[in-house]
Amino acid sequence: MSDRDFAFSLLAMAQKDVNALHGMVNNKIFADEIFGFHAQQAVEKSLKAWIASLDVEFPLTHDISLLLSTLEDHRQSISAFGELVELTTFAVQFRYAAFEDSETLNRTDILAKVDMLFAHVQSILTT
Repeated sequence: MSDRDFAFSLLAMAQKDVNALHGMVNNKIFADEIFGFHAQQAVEKSLKAWIASLDVEFPLTHDISLLLSTLEDHRQSISAFGELVELTTFAVQFRYAAFEDSETLNRTDILAKVDMLFAHVQSILTT
């Protein structure tokens, strides 16, 4: 499989998480840690697709900041996506423990940021 085909495959998997987020954004039956996990997964897979599209091997990590740093190291503009780093904790920490925060997640805001990243990577792959 070529790096480009692999990137498309990763983005297709990210699309499934994005679709799940759209179904959870206004449905409080899904706990914040479940929404956060799918948001983190959509971001992780989208970033890995972006990296793969550059013919660069991505690190095997759930750490969004490390994935963004890899892109930055390869002269990619990542400034619009820096806030997504906060989702890293949902990959592991909140996957097995309850998310206890004084505020609930702003799902609409998170979804908008995830959608923006997904659309950006999709545009890279289709140009």
